[in-house]
Amino acid sequence: MRAVEISQYGSSDVLKAVTRPSLVEPAVGSGEVLIRVRAAGINRPDVLQRQGFYPVPPGASDLPGLEIAGEIVGGDLSHSDNFFSLGVGHRVCALVAGGAYAEYCIAPLAQCLPVPRGLSDVEAASLPETFFTVWSNVFDRARLGLDGRGPETLLVHGGSSGIGVAAIQIATALGHDVIVTVGDAVKAKACLDLGAVLAINYKEQDFVEAVKSHTEGVGANVILDMVAGSYLNRGINCLADDGRIVIIAHQGGKSSEIDVGQVLRRRLTITGSTLRARPVEFKGAIARALRAYVWPLIESGKIKPVIHEIFPLEAAGQAHALMESSQHIGKIVLTIDEI
Repeated sequence: MRAVEISQYGSSDVLKAVTRPSLVEPAVGSGEVLIRVRAAGINRPDVLQRQGFYPVPPGASDLPGLEIAGEIVGGDLSHSDNFFSLGVGHRVCALVAGGAYAEYCIAPLAQCLPVPRGLSDVEAASLPETFFTVWSNVFDRARLGLDGRGPETLLVHGGSSGIGVAAIQIATALGHDVIVTVGDAVKAKACLDLGAVLAINYKEQDFVEAVKSHTEGVGANVILDMVAGSYLNRGINCLADDGRIVIIAHQGGKSSEIDVGQVLRRRLTITGSTLRARPVEFKGAIARALRAYVWPLIESGKIKPVIHEIFPLEAAGQAHALMESSQHIGKIVLTIDEI
């Protein structure tokens, strides 16, 4: 099978197109399926893995890539149920722990979702990593709008990223206000067009002042933070009482100095998570929640995949270079066609 592997840690040109032995059914374990991959999403963790900063979990493929779309060609389907009703030949998208940059990939059946009606493989491949991440952190961990709170305000740093466009659309579709930070006017307009109520250019405005002004001094109830570093204490300063910050990356640095007094006085919560190494059962629960609450919104057109650019598998290095430039809006996807 054709695949792209990391030949050594380094810049985007270390991604090399190779031919590997095809995966076959005997290699598929209990509760897993073999998928003929048609498209694979590019994500920031792929870049970190290529650079040597994101180790592969035990047992996962050494090939990069965390999300795929294609069709099931075999495997253990004994755990399929009426909720998903997946079988051989069915089109699915799936979250995987690695191995997406290849013609075939093994995925836990619990982490597979049917391709939403009307979506192409490219569009479906853009969903799993970002949608699983947003649901797990914004709703399961930060409890946006849950526990009797009603509509709340969500602040997303990096609103035009794949995570950002997913968070904007999901939260907006579920009745919440979303504020985003972005780096230029083009990205600001894109986020507003997706439903954000305010897009703050962090190069020109203080996002703390902008959030406080927009919310009439109340602040944001939840912050989805991909930056950390100095942003963490600034986030505390524009968080509402009983607010929650959930950290999913630290592009601004691992160390932060915070005002603990505010955390105590205003009952604030600071949490965070990574998804790749979590058990299948945990990810399967997220998949079921997405199928129940988010997939109907996609199929009704209230949430739409946002694809910035599509590359062939062998151009994965170019796709990584684009992601590192941060010039994209939405998702970057690889196509994996038979030749």
